[in-house]
Amino acid sequence: MHHEIDTDTPGYVYETVANHIARRIETGDLKPNQPLPSERVLAEEYGVSLGTARHATKLLRERKFVVTISSKGTYVADPRNRTASNC
Repeated sequence: MHHEIDTDTPGYVYETVANHIARRIETGDLKPNQPLPSERVLAEEYGVSLGTARHATKLLRERKFVVTISSKGTYVADPRNRTASNC
């Protein structure tokens, strides 16, 4: 699956990617406890560099949309663990 993102708008591409993934989580396209696609797959899906995908994943982790478990992967977080200030 390929996702089109608007790279013409001001701001960082990683924020645009993170915001798109966050919307996918909020709409239920990506469900709680479901593994997030790998950063390499996200980079391919969004047509961005691996570094951009990593930065987007880090931002999602800071916003509590995802959790990363060492040696296991990154998973969609339970929405009850987010607050309005994180969205």
